[in-house]
Amino acid sequence: MNLEDYITSHSDTEPEYLDKINRATHLRMINPRMLSGHFQGRVLTMFCHMIQPEKVLEIGTFTGYSALCMAEGMPENGIVHTIDCDDELENFIIDNFSGSEFGHKIKLHIGDALTEIAKLDETFDLVFIDADKVEYKAYYEAVLPKVRTGGYVLVDNTLWDGKVLKPVDPKDKETMAIMEFNDFIAADKQVEKVLLPIRDGLTLIRKID
Repeated sequence: MNLEDYITSHSDTEPEYLDKINRATHLRMINPRMLSGHFQGRVLTMFCHMIQPEKVLEIGTFTGYSALCMAEGMPENGIVHTIDCDDELENFIIDNFSGSEFGHKIKLHIGDALTEIAKLDETFDLVFIDADKVEYKAYYEAVLPKVRTGGYVLVDNTLWDGKVLKPVDPKDKETMAIMEFNDFIAADKQVEKVLLPIRDGLTLIRKID
């Protein structure tokens, strides 16, 4: 048993409907590791149990796993607005939402994330960013004005397979963007922040100004 298996075995089990999405994603998707997965999914659910957000924005739906994890931990009147640019995934995502008792808490938006964010006239308690890494800073700057004071932003993949500690090829735009984003957040006085070594790195940000 490796450390990840030990951690998973000592955390809550993955609900059956999420296990089905996990397996279907691995069967149908080219990059199934984009899925949040069992451990990170339970982390997202726990954060939502703790924060009790009524309005959540997710940037990067993929197959719907993480949106359902957050919906699970939210109050009954809560809603997750989730955005994805891949219209070919729309039916698969909707089917996954329909297979859960929490799917009614989720509103799916298909389109360019920055365009869709601009359309949302909402104030959010929690934002989860897990989409195009090159656009992370742009996503953050677009959503922060829509986050309430005291609200939270979670950003995934901020350790990027440990590449943030290695010499970077200037052509590696994703790694460069993650490193620049991390430095930007570290210096941002509008927020409190902590980079958690969860899975591929999860930065927890709290808006204070």
